[in-house]
Amino acid sequence: MTDPTPDAAGAATVAAAPSAPPGRFSGLGAGYWKLWTASVVSNLGDGISAVAYPWLATVLTRDPLLIAGVGVATRLPWLLFSLPAGVYVDRSDRRRLMMACNASRFAVTAVVSLAVLFDVMNLPLLYGTAILLGVAEVLYDNASQTILPSVVPAERLERANGNLWGAEMVMNQFVGPPLGGFLIAVGLALPFGIDALTFAVSAALIAVLAGSFRPRAEVAEATAARSLRGEMAEGMRWLWSHRLLRTLAITLGIMNGMGMAVFAIEVLFVQEILRLDARGFGFLFIAGAVGGVLGSQLAPAVTKRIGPGPSLYLCLLAGGLTLGVNGLTSNPWVFGAMFVVFSFTAVVWNVITVSLRQTVIPDRLLGRVNSVYRFFGWGSMPIGSFLGGLLVTVGTALAGREFGLRLPFFVAAAVHFVTLAAVGARLSTDKIEAAKAAAAHP
Repeated sequence: MTDPTPDAAGAATVAAAPSAPPGRFSGLGAGYWKLWTASVVSNLGDGISAVAYPWLATVLTRDPLLIAGVGVATRLPWLLFSLPAGVYVDRSDRRRLMMACNASRFAVTAVVSLAVLFDVMNLPLLYGTAILLGVAEVLYDNASQTILPSVVPAERLERANGNLWGAEMVMNQFVGPPLGGFLIAVGLALPFGIDALTFAVSAALIAVLAGSFRPRAEVAEATAARSLRGEMAEGMRWLWSHRLLRTLAITLGIMNGMGMAVFAIEVLFVQEILRLDARGFGFLFIAGAVGGVLGSQLAPAVTKRIGPGPSLYLCLLAGGLTLGVNGLTSNPWVFGAMFVVFSFTAVVWNVITVSLRQTVIPDRLLGRVNSVYRFFGWGSMPIGSFLGGLLVTVGTALAGREFGLRLPFFVAAAVHFVTLAAVGARLSTDKIEAAKAAAAHP
Protein backbone atom coordinates (compact mmCIF):
# COMPACT_ATOMS: atom_id res chain seq x y z
CA MET A 1 0.00 0.00 0.00
CA THR A 2 1.31 3.44 -0.93
CA ASP A 3 0.51 6.19 1.53
CA PRO A 4 1.14 9.77 0.37
CA THR A 5 3.29 11.90 2.59
CA PRO A 6 1.34 14.79 4.15
CA ASP A 7 2.64 18.23 3.32
CA ALA A 8 4.01 19.88 6.44
CA ALA A 9 3.05 23.28 5.08
CA GLY A 10 -0.61 22.42 5.41
CA ALA A 11 -1.07 23.63 8.96
CA ALA A 12 -4.37 23.37 10.76
CA THR A 13 -6.78 26.25 10.48
CA VAL A 14 -6.62 26.71 14.24
CA ALA A 15 -4.20 25.56 16.87
CA ALA A 16 -4.26 21.85 17.63
CA ALA A 17 -6.68 20.93 20.37
CA PRO A 18 -5.13 19.98 23.71
CA SER A 19 -4.90 16.44 24.98
CA ALA A 20 -8.03 15.15 26.62
CA PRO A 21 -8.52 13.25 29.82
CA PRO A 22 -10.30 9.91 29.65
CA GLY A 23 -14.07 9.62 29.83
CA ARG A 24 -17.02 9.48 27.48
CA PHE A 25 -17.95 13.16 27.66
CA SER A 26 -14.86 14.82 29.12
CA GLY A 27 -12.11 16.52 27.15
CA LEU A 28 -14.28 17.50 24.20
CA GLY A 29 -14.59 21.20 25.03
CA ALA A 30 -17.29 23.85 24.90
CA GLY A 31 -16.85 24.37 21.16
CA TYR A 32 -17.63 20.74 20.48
CA TRP A 33 -20.82 20.86 22.52
CA LYS A 34 -22.02 23.92 20.60
CA LEU A 35 -21.52 21.99 17.36
CA TRP A 36 -23.20 18.97 18.95
CA THR A 37 -26.24 21.01 20.00
CA ALA A 38 -26.55 22.61 16.57
CA SER A 39 -26.42 19.13 15.05
CA VAL A 40 -29.08 17.83 17.43
CA VAL A 41 -31.48 20.65 16.56
CA SER A 42 -31.05 20.44 12.78
CA ASN A 43 -31.24 16.64 12.85
CA LEU A 44 -34.57 16.82 14.64
CA GLY A 45 -35.81 18.65 11.55
CA ASP A 46 -34.13 16.10 9.30
CA GLY A 47 -35.94 13.31 11.13
CA ILE A 48 -39.27 15.05 10.63
CA SER A 49 -38.55 15.62 6.93
CA ALA A 50 -37.43 11.99 6.45
CA VAL A 51 -41.11 11.06 6.80
CA ALA A 52 -42.65 14.24 5.39
CA TYR A 53 -40.88 14.47 2.02
CA PRO A 54 -41.53 10.90 0.78
CA TRP A 55 -45.08 11.06 2.12
CA LEU A 56 -45.61 14.33 0.25
CA ALA A 57 -44.31 12.68 -2.92
CA THR A 58 -46.88 9.87 -2.61
CA VAL A 59 -49.62 12.48 -2.28
CA LEU A 60 -48.50 14.00 -5.59
CA THR A 61 -47.97 10.70 -7.48
CA ARG A 62 -47.97 6.90 -7.12
CA ASP A 63 -45.43 6.36 -9.94
CA PRO A 64 -42.30 4.71 -8.42
CA LEU A 65 -39.97 6.41 -10.89
CA LEU A 66 -41.38 9.85 -10.08
CA ILE A 67 -41.23 9.17 -6.34
CA ALA A 68 -37.63 7.96 -6.73
CA GLY A 69 -36.99 11.23 -8.55
CA VAL A 70 -37.19 13.06 -5.22
CA GLY A 71 -34.24 10.99 -4.00
CA VAL A 72 -32.42 11.62 -7.26
CA ALA A 73 -32.90 15.38 -6.92
CA THR A 74 -31.81 15.43 -3.28
CA ARG A 75 -28.63 13.40 -3.89
CA LEU A 76 -27.69 14.69 -7.35
CA PRO A 77 -25.59 17.55 -5.87
CA TRP A 78 -23.32 14.93 -4.27
CA LEU A 79 -22.48 13.70 -7.76
CA LEU A 80 -22.22 17.10 -9.44
CA PHE A 81 -21.03 19.46 -6.71
CA SER A 82 -19.06 17.51 -4.11
CA LEU A 83 -15.63 18.06 -5.72
CA PRO A 84 -15.76 21.89 -5.98
CA ALA A 85 -17.47 21.98 -2.58
CA GLY A 86 -14.31 20.58 -1.00
CA VAL A 87 -12.23 23.39 -2.48
CA TYR A 88 -14.66 26.01 -1.18
CA VAL A 89 -14.49 24.46 2.28
CA ASP A 90 -10.69 24.58 2.28
CA ARG A 91 -10.75 28.24 1.17
CA SER A 92 -13.51 29.44 3.49
CA ASP A 93 -14.23 30.14 7.10
CA ARG A 94 -15.88 26.81 7.88
CA ARG A 95 -18.06 28.18 10.65
CA ARG A 96 -19.47 30.95 8.45
CA LEU A 97 -20.04 28.50 5.63
CA MET A 98 -22.05 26.20 7.93
CA MET A 99 -24.13 29.17 9.10
CA ALA A 100 -24.86 30.22 5.51
CA CYS A 101 -25.87 26.70 4.52
CA ASN A 102 -28.36 26.34 7.35
CA ALA A 103 -29.77 29.81 6.72
CA SER A 104 -30.30 28.80 3.09
CA ARG A 105 -31.96 25.54 4.11
CA PHE A 106 -34.28 27.54 6.39
CA ALA A 107 -35.39 29.71 3.47
CA VAL A 108 -35.90 26.82 1.03
CA THR A 109 -37.79 24.66 3.53
CA ALA A 110 -40.01 27.61 4.44
CA VAL A 111 -40.94 27.88 0.76
CA VAL A 112 -41.92 24.20 0.74
CA SER A 113 -44.07 24.68 3.84
CA LEU A 114 -45.89 27.65 2.31
CA ALA A 115 -46.39 25.84 -1.01
CA VAL A 116 -47.98 22.89 0.76
CA LEU A 117 -50.05 25.15 3.00
CA PHE A 118 -51.52 27.05 0.03
CA ASP A 119 -51.90 23.88 -2.06
CA VAL A 120 -49.57 24.99 -4.87
CA MET A 121 -46.94 22.27 -4.42
CA ASN A 122 -46.17 20.15 -7.48
CA LEU A 123 -43.46 17.71 -8.52
CA PRO A 124 -41.26 20.23 -10.43
CA LEU A 125 -41.21 22.53 -7.39
CA LEU A 126 -40.51 19.58 -5.10
CA TYR A 127 -37.61 18.49 -7.30
CA GLY A 128 -36.23 22.03 -7.50
CA THR A 129 -36.26 22.63 -3.77
CA ALA A 130 -34.79 19.15 -3.20
CA ILE A 131 -31.81 20.06 -5.43
CA LEU A 132 -31.24 23.33 -3.55
CA LEU A 133 -31.38 21.54 -0.21
CA GLY A 134 -28.95 18.96 -1.56
CA VAL A 135 -26.40 21.63 -2.56
CA ALA A 136 -26.55 23.16 0.91
CA GLU A 137 -26.21 19.71 2.46
CA VAL A 138 -23.06 18.97 0.43
CA LEU A 139 -21.37 22.14 1.66
CA TYR A 140 -22.61 21.87 5.24
CA ASP A 141 -21.70 18.21 5.76
CA ASN A 142 -18.23 18.67 4.27
CA ALA A 143 -17.58 21.72 6.44
CA SER A 144 -18.93 20.08 9.60
CA GLN A 145 -16.63 17.06 9.26
CA THR A 146 -13.69 19.26 8.30
CA ILE A 147 -14.12 21.62 11.24
CA LEU A 148 -14.24 18.88 13.89
CA PRO A 149 -10.47 18.12 14.10
CA SER A 150 -9.93 21.83 14.84
CA VAL A 151 -12.28 21.59 17.82
CA VAL A 152 -11.55 18.15 19.29
CA PRO A 153 -8.16 16.56 20.10
CA ALA A 154 -7.14 13.77 17.72
CA GLU A 155 -7.30 11.03 20.35
CA ARG A 156 -10.93 11.96 21.11
CA LEU A 157 -12.20 12.04 17.51
CA GLU A 158 -13.67 8.55 17.61
CA ARG A 159 -15.62 9.35 20.78
CA ALA A 160 -16.64 12.78 19.44
CA ASN A 161 -17.89 11.23 16.22
CA GLY A 162 -19.68 8.51 18.18
CA ASN A 163 -21.50 11.08 20.31
CA LEU A 164 -22.46 13.01 17.19
CA TRP A 165 -23.70 9.93 15.35
CA GLY A 166 -25.66 8.85 18.42
CA ALA A 167 -27.36 12.22 18.84
CA GLU A 168 -28.06 12.48 15.12
CA MET A 169 -29.56 9.00 15.11
CA VAL A 170 -31.81 9.79 18.09
CA MET A 171 -33.12 12.93 16.41
CA ASN A 172 -33.16 11.54 12.85
CA GLN A 173 -34.90 8.28 13.67
CA PHE A 174 -36.06 8.15 17.28
CA VAL A 175 -37.68 11.53 17.87
CA GLY A 176 -38.08 13.19 14.48
CA PRO A 177 -39.91 10.57 12.38
CA PRO A 178 -42.66 9.71 14.90
CA LEU A 179 -43.12 13.43 15.45
CA GLY A 180 -43.22 13.89 11.68
CA GLY A 181 -45.91 11.23 11.35
CA PHE A 182 -47.98 12.95 14.04
CA LEU A 183 -47.51 16.38 12.41
CA ILE A 184 -48.61 15.02 9.02
CA ALA A 185 -51.83 13.85 10.65
CA VAL A 186 -52.35 17.40 11.97
CA GLY A 187 -51.48 19.16 8.71
CA LEU A 188 -49.12 18.29 5.84
CA ALA A 189 -47.50 21.75 5.83
CA LEU A 190 -46.67 21.64 9.55
CA PRO A 191 -43.63 19.29 9.47
CA PHE A 192 -41.96 21.44 6.83
CA GLY A 193 -42.48 24.56 8.91
CA ILE A 194 -40.92 22.89 11.96
CA ASP A 195 -38.03 21.67 9.80
CA ALA A 196 -37.38 25.23 8.62
CA LEU A 197 -37.36 26.48 12.21
CA THR A 198 -34.72 23.90 13.24
CA PHE A 199 -32.36 25.12 10.51
CA ALA A 200 -32.71 28.71 11.77
CA VAL A 201 -31.95 27.68 15.37
CA SER A 202 -28.97 25.58 14.26
CA ALA A 203 -27.51 28.50 12.30
CA ALA A 204 -27.81 30.72 15.38
CA LEU A 205 -26.01 28.15 17.55
CA ILE A 206 -23.13 27.84 15.09
CA ALA A 207 -22.87 31.64 15.01
CA VAL A 208 -21.79 31.69 18.69
CA LEU A 209 -19.01 29.14 18.20
CA ALA A 210 -15.84 30.84 19.45
CA GLY A 211 -12.59 30.81 17.52
CA SER A 212 -11.27 31.43 14.03
CA PHE A 213 -11.81 28.75 11.42
CA ARG A 214 -10.39 30.54 8.41
CA PRO A 215 -7.30 29.19 6.63
CA ARG A 216 -4.08 30.82 7.80
CA ALA A 217 -3.09 33.81 5.69
CA GLU A 218 -0.24 32.09 3.84
CA VAL A 219 -2.39 29.06 3.07
CA ALA A 220 -5.28 31.24 1.91
CA GLU A 221 -2.99 33.21 -0.43
CA ALA A 222 -1.53 30.03 -1.87
CA THR A 223 -4.91 28.43 -2.52
CA ALA A 224 -6.43 31.62 -3.92
CA ALA A 225 -3.67 31.74 -6.54
CA ARG A 226 -4.46 28.21 -7.71
CA SER A 227 -7.23 27.15 -10.04
CA LEU A 228 -10.35 25.40 -8.85
CA ARG A 229 -9.60 22.50 -11.19
CA GLY A 230 -6.04 22.22 -9.90
CA GLU A 231 -7.17 22.01 -6.29
CA MET A 232 -9.82 19.43 -7.09
CA ALA A 233 -7.20 17.41 -8.95
CA GLU A 234 -4.88 17.55 -5.93
CA GLY A 235 -7.60 16.14 -3.68
CA MET A 236 -8.38 13.43 -6.24
CA ARG A 237 -4.72 12.43 -6.59
CA TRP A 238 -4.26 12.24 -2.80
CA LEU A 239 -7.25 9.98 -2.28
CA TRP A 240 -6.56 7.79 -5.32
CA SER A 241 -2.97 7.20 -4.20
CA HIS A 242 -4.16 6.13 -0.74
CA ARG A 243 -5.22 2.56 -1.40
CA LEU A 244 -7.14 2.05 1.84
CA LEU A 245 -9.22 5.23 1.64
CA ARG A 246 -9.80 4.62 -2.07
CA THR A 247 -11.18 1.16 -1.30
CA LEU A 248 -13.37 2.50 1.50
CA ALA A 249 -14.72 5.31 -0.70
CA ILE A 250 -15.68 2.96 -3.54
CA THR A 251 -17.18 0.45 -1.11
CA LEU A 252 -19.22 3.20 0.54
CA GLY A 253 -20.44 4.29 -2.88
CA ILE A 254 -21.71 0.80 -3.61
CA MET A 255 -23.43 0.50 -0.22
CA ASN A 256 -24.99 3.95 -0.42
CA GLY A 257 -26.16 3.41 -3.99
CA MET A 258 -27.89 0.20 -2.98
CA GLY A 259 -29.24 1.82 0.17
CA MET A 260 -30.87 4.58 -1.86
CA ALA A 261 -32.26 2.05 -4.36
CA VAL A 262 -34.22 0.68 -1.39
CA PHE A 263 -34.93 3.93 0.46
CA ALA A 264 -36.19 5.77 -2.63
CA ILE A 265 -39.18 3.41 -2.89
CA GLU A 266 -39.42 2.32 0.75
CA VAL A 267 -42.40 4.57 1.41
CA LEU A 268 -44.39 2.56 -1.17
CA PHE A 269 -43.18 -0.71 0.38
CA VAL A 270 -44.31 0.51 3.80
CA GLN A 271 -47.71 1.61 2.51
CA GLU A 272 -48.50 -1.35 0.23
CA ILE A 273 -46.62 -4.34 1.72
CA LEU A 274 -46.34 -3.51 5.44
CA ARG A 275 -49.71 -1.66 5.43
CA LEU A 276 -48.58 1.20 7.69
CA ASP A 277 -49.90 4.77 7.81
CA ALA A 278 -47.79 7.92 8.25
CA ARG A 279 -47.50 7.44 12.00
CA GLY A 280 -46.52 3.79 11.53
CA PHE A 281 -43.92 4.86 8.96
CA GLY A 282 -42.55 7.34 11.47
CA PHE A 283 -42.44 4.85 14.32
CA LEU A 284 -40.64 2.35 12.10
CA PHE A 285 -37.67 4.70 12.20
CA ILE A 286 -37.43 4.14 15.94
CA ALA A 287 -36.05 0.68 15.21
CA GLY A 288 -33.27 2.27 13.20
CA ALA A 289 -32.65 4.75 15.99
CA VAL A 290 -32.23 1.99 18.56
CA GLY A 291 -29.63 0.28 16.39
CA GLY A 292 -27.92 3.53 15.52
CA VAL A 293 -27.62 4.75 19.09
CA LEU A 294 -26.22 1.40 20.19
CA GLY A 295 -23.78 1.48 17.30
CA SER A 296 -22.61 5.00 18.08
CA GLN A 297 -21.89 4.20 21.71
CA LEU A 298 -20.53 0.68 21.24
CA ALA A 299 -18.43 1.27 18.12
CA PRO A 300 -15.20 2.00 20.08
CA ALA A 301 -15.76 -1.07 22.25
CA VAL A 302 -16.52 -3.27 19.23
CA THR A 303 -13.46 -2.11 17.33
CA LYS A 304 -11.27 -2.51 20.41
CA ARG A 305 -12.50 -6.06 20.97
CA ILE A 306 -12.40 -7.48 17.43
CA GLY A 307 -10.45 -4.79 15.58
CA PRO A 308 -11.59 -2.21 13.01
CA GLY A 309 -10.96 -4.56 10.06
CA PRO A 310 -13.29 -7.37 11.20
CA SER A 311 -15.79 -4.73 12.32
CA LEU A 312 -16.00 -3.33 8.77
CA TYR A 313 -16.24 -6.85 7.35
CA LEU A 314 -19.20 -7.64 9.61
CA CYS A 315 -20.88 -4.36 8.66
CA LEU A 316 -20.87 -5.36 4.99
CA LEU A 317 -22.10 -8.87 5.77
CA ALA A 318 -24.92 -7.61 8.01
CA GLY A 319 -26.00 -5.13 5.34
CA GLY A 320 -26.56 -7.90 2.81
CA LEU A 321 -28.36 -10.19 5.26
CA THR A 322 -30.76 -7.56 6.62
CA LEU A 323 -31.67 -6.22 3.17
CA GLY A 324 -32.39 -9.73 1.97
CA VAL A 325 -34.65 -10.53 4.92
CA ASN A 326 -36.54 -7.24 4.55
CA GLY A 327 -37.16 -8.01 0.89
CA LEU A 328 -38.81 -11.28 1.89
CA THR A 329 -40.96 -10.17 4.84
CA SER A 330 -44.40 -8.60 5.03
CA ASN A 331 -44.22 -8.28 8.81
CA PRO A 332 -43.41 -4.79 10.13
CA TRP A 333 -41.91 -6.26 13.31
CA VAL A 334 -39.42 -8.37 11.34
CA PHE A 335 -38.70 -5.39 9.10
CA GLY A 336 -38.06 -3.24 12.16
CA ALA A 337 -35.76 -5.84 13.75
CA MET A 338 -33.65 -5.95 10.60
CA PHE A 339 -33.59 -2.16 10.62
CA VAL A 340 -32.07 -2.29 14.12
CA VAL A 341 -29.20 -4.48 12.94
CA PHE A 342 -28.70 -2.56 9.69
CA SER A 343 -28.53 0.80 11.50
CA PHE A 344 -26.19 -0.55 14.18
CA THR A 345 -23.65 -1.73 11.61
CA ALA A 346 -24.07 1.38 9.43
CA VAL A 347 -23.16 3.65 12.33
CA VAL A 348 -20.23 1.44 13.38
CA TRP A 349 -18.95 1.73 9.79
CA ASN A 350 -19.36 5.52 9.87
CA VAL A 351 -17.63 6.00 13.22
CA ILE A 352 -14.62 3.92 12.13
CA THR A 353 -14.20 5.38 8.66
CA VAL A 354 -14.93 9.05 9.44
CA SER A 355 -12.48 8.98 12.36
CA LEU A 356 -9.89 7.33 10.11
CA ARG A 357 -10.24 10.04 7.47
CA GLN A 358 -9.98 12.81 10.04
CA THR A 359 -6.80 11.19 11.37
CA VAL A 360 -4.88 10.44 8.17
CA ILE A 361 -5.79 13.31 5.82
CA PRO A 362 -3.68 16.50 6.21
CA ASP A 363 -5.76 19.44 7.44
CA ARG A 364 -5.01 21.64 4.43
CA LEU A 365 -6.43 18.91 2.18
CA LEU A 366 -9.17 17.69 4.49
CA GLY A 367 -12.03 19.50 2.75
CA ARG A 368 -10.92 18.51 -0.74
CA VAL A 369 -10.12 14.89 0.04
CA ASN A 370 -13.35 14.54 2.02
CA SER A 371 -15.23 15.92 -0.96
CA VAL A 372 -13.57 13.41 -3.31
CA TYR A 373 -14.32 10.63 -0.83
CA ARG A 374 -17.94 11.71 -0.75
CA PHE A 375 -18.01 12.06 -4.53
CA PHE A 376 -17.44 8.32 -4.66
CA GLY A 377 -19.34 7.50 -1.47
CA TRP A 378 -22.39 9.70 -1.98
CA GLY A 379 -22.33 10.43 -5.71
CA SER A 380 -23.81 6.99 -6.28
CA MET A 381 -26.96 7.91 -4.36
CA PRO A 382 -28.90 9.60 -7.19
CA ILE A 383 -27.97 6.70 -9.46
CA GLY A 384 -29.18 4.27 -6.81
CA SER A 385 -32.42 6.21 -6.35
CA PHE A 386 -33.18 6.05 -10.05
CA LEU A 387 -32.25 2.35 -10.09
CA GLY A 388 -34.71 1.69 -7.26
CA GLY A 389 -37.58 3.27 -9.15
CA LEU A 390 -36.57 1.49 -12.34
CA LEU A 391 -36.39 -1.90 -10.58
CA VAL A 392 -39.90 -1.46 -9.18
CA THR A 393 -41.21 -0.52 -12.64
CA VAL A 394 -39.49 -3.44 -14.39
CA GLY A 395 -40.32 -5.91 -11.61
CA THR A 396 -43.98 -4.86 -11.67
CA ALA A 397 -44.15 -5.36 -15.43
CA LEU A 398 -42.58 -8.81 -15.13
CA ALA A 399 -44.33 -10.29 -12.07
CA GLY A 400 -46.70 -7.77 -10.48
CA ARG A 401 -46.55 -4.84 -8.07
CA GLU A 402 -45.57 -6.83 -4.97
CA PHE A 403 -42.58 -8.45 -6.66
CA GLY A 404 -41.59 -5.06 -8.08
CA LEU A 405 -41.53 -3.50 -4.61
CA ARG A 406 -39.44 -6.38 -3.22
CA LEU A 407 -36.95 -6.51 -6.11
CA PRO A 408 -34.73 -3.55 -5.00
CA PHE A 409 -34.11 -5.28 -1.65
CA PHE A 410 -33.02 -8.50 -3.36
CA VAL A 411 -30.69 -6.69 -5.77
CA ALA A 412 -29.19 -4.57 -2.95
CA ALA A 413 -28.54 -7.67 -0.82
CA ALA A 414 -26.83 -9.50 -3.71
CA VAL A 415 -24.59 -6.50 -4.45
CA HIS A 416 -23.52 -6.32 -0.78
CA PHE A 417 -22.41 -9.97 -0.85
CA VAL A 418 -20.49 -9.51 -4.11
CA THR A 419 -18.79 -6.39 -2.71
CA LEU A 420 -17.84 -8.24 0.47
CA ALA A 421 -16.20 -10.99 -1.57
CA ALA A 422 -14.29 -8.42 -3.63
CA VAL A 423 -12.93 -6.10 -0.90
CA GLY A 424 -13.22 -8.00 2.37
CA ALA A 425 -9.56 -9.02 2.45
CA ARG A 426 -8.44 -5.39 2.02
CA LEU A 427 -10.29 -4.19 5.13
CA SER A 428 -7.78 -5.52 7.64
CA THR A 429 -6.82 -4.03 10.99
CA ASP A 430 -3.15 -4.12 9.98
CA LYS A 431 -3.81 -1.89 6.96
CA ILE A 432 -5.85 0.56 9.04
CA GLU A 433 -3.22 0.81 11.76
CA ALA A 434 -0.46 1.20 9.16
CA ALA A 435 -2.33 4.13 7.60
CA LYS A 436 -2.67 5.82 10.99
CA ALA A 437 0.99 5.27 11.78
CA ALA A 438 2.08 6.71 8.41
CA ALA A 439 -0.01 9.84 9.04
CA ALA A 440 1.38 10.26 12.55
CA HIS A 441 5.00 9.93 11.40
CA PRO A 442 5.21 11.31 7.86
